[in-house]
This record gives sequence, structure tokens and C-alpha cells, in this order.
Amino acid sequence: MRIEEFDFNLPENLIAQTPLKDRTASRLLVLDKATKKIEHKHFKDIKDYLKEGDCLVLNDTRVLPARLYGAKKDTGAKIEILLLHQQEDDRWEVLVKPAKKVKIGTKLTFGNGKLEATCIEIKEHGGRILEFSYDGIFYEILEALGEMPLPPYIKEQLSEQERYQTVYAKEKGSAAAPTAGLHFTNELLEEIRAMGVKVEFITLHVGLGTFRPVNVEEIDKHHMHSEFYHMSQKTADILTKTRENNQRIITVGTTSTRTLETIARDNDGSFVEKSGWTDIFIYPPYQFKAIDGLVTNFHLPKSSLIMMISAFAGRETILSAYEEAIEKQYRFFSFGDAMLII
Repeated sequence: MRIEEFDFNLPENLIAQTPLKDRTASRLLVLDKATKKIEHKHFKDIKDYLKEGDCLVLNDTRVLPARLYGAKKDTGAKIEILLLHQQEDDRWEVLVKPAKKVKIGTKLTFGNGKLEATCIEIKEHGGRILEFSYDGIFYEILEALGEMPLPPYIKEQLSEQERYQTVYAKEKGSAAAPTAGLHFTNELLEEIRAMGVKVEFITLHVGLGTFRPVNVEEIDKHHMHSEFYHMSQKTADILTKTRENNQRIITVGTTSTRTLETIARDNDGSFVEKSGWTDIFIYPPYQFKAIDGLVTNFHLPKSSLIMMISAFAGRETILSAYEEAIEKQYRFFSFGDAMLII
């Protein structure tokens, strides 16, 4: 398939720049993928579409304040880096701006020397491997010096850093939030549990793939960057029982979806405890092995994410739903509205 098949016209004013005060006040477009019927609701109405015995799967990754501003130690030239993921010990894969100024052996300094780094490797995609040195605890230094890495299409400053975290964020390691989960509050999750819906967690640390556009004409030539994931034995057992009882598995976000589909693909459709790296790229006509429903935000034209949901519900169905969402002035991207596909 060609990338143009996933294009659509998105007015810039529909890109949400700030989050709503009430997480559950976002709008919710509900799409029945079998009948193609669309309903327009608010996110708190999601309870009306969940059933006793369903299993809701969320990604509990926590976003690091991963954007750091510093300088080259020898010249003082300004440098910006974005931490992607920790490789081992104090070595991290990062994006650098401007990248051409950072070569192997380049030394960088941040926060008046509170944190220093040396470039030890240049990656194929243009990223760098930096080895950090510091006194104290790395994550405490990062909390003091780093900024939340908001996506480039968000121009407004975020007044409350926690608003770019899910309320259940726990496992540190992401360069971006799993944004479909931003709509949940603890109160809403408790109400969902009280209905007899199981709420389970996986971890996928969102990395470079979130920032990489699809730059090929034929989408099957696109390669996703690997991201670390983990699923516990407890979650695997609950998912297995849900499937055995012919009940639904509904993922919250494309990251949860990629994790479950990776594990099911690699284990003959079964759910098992597993940690590893996934570069799974889901696009039509992919056959889903793990999920029955999906909660997601509204995505960029020609992105790998709209390709994934097109694989789940059908390209024409998704583009038609997006056309209706645009007509009805839904808010798009990280701080925007949500979509439930069942």
C-alpha cells in the first residue's frame, strides 16, 4: 500500500495545544467496526460500552523529563538532547540537536556541570549513544534539569507536568506519553472495576518510533524503531482466562496494542510473561491475534498509528470516521479527544 492512501486534510486549529482541566471531559467517538455505526459521546461514557468480564489493558510507563539543554564542553555551543532509552548502566540512546555538532568523543555538560556526557557511538538513524557521569542519583538530577518532551506540534507550554502523565504511570522510561490513557482518572477506573471489568497493565517504553515519520512511498518498506516492553505472568493469566471465557480484550492505546500483538504473534496466539524489544509494524491487511477493541486518540495523517487502526477497522471506515470527526471539530493528537473502536 502507498502512504498517500493514509492521507487526509487536517485543519491546524484542530490540533489540541493544551489538555482539558477534567481528563474525562474529552469527547469520545465510538465506532462499531462491524456495522460502521458512529456515536458521539464524552469519555466518561466509555462505561456504557464495557461489559462485565471484559479486560481493559493499559500501559503504565512513566514519561521521563527527557529533554535536556546543555552545551559542548570545549566550545560552549548550545546542544539539546532527548533521552530515548537506557541501554546499560549510564549509557543512553538519545536524539541530538544539532546532531552534526556531536561526534564520537564529544563531551557535553548540563546544569553547570551537574551532569556530563560523552558521545561514544553514532547510530544509523542519526541518534547518539551518550555515556553520562554525575554525582548522586541520575533520576533525581534528571527531575531537576530535564523538561517534559512534548511532541513538536504542541507549541504551548505545559503548566502542570503531571498532565502529560497518565494517572497510573509507574514504570520510568518513556520519551512520550501513551496518550490514549490520559483520559482516565482514578475515579473512572474504580467505577469500571466495580462493573466487573478487569483492569490490567503492561509496560512499553515509548521511544524513537513516536518521533519518526513514515518517509517511504510503499509502507511495507518502513521500519519501526524497537521499544522495550514487559508483561507479567499475572496479566498473561488474566488475558488467557478472558479469551477462554470468550470475553473481550480491549487495549488502551497503540502501545498496549503493539505489546499484546507482539507477544501473541511470537507465541502462537498465546499470552505469556515476557520482556523484550518490539519493532512490530501493524498495517493493512494485518490479522489481529490479541485484541477485540481499542481506545485511541486521533492521529497524524500518513502516520504509522493511523495505519494500525486502519488495519483494525478498515482504511475506508477509519478515514470516513476521521472525516466526520473533523467536521464535528474533534480535537486531535496528544491532548485531543478519543476514539473507541469495538
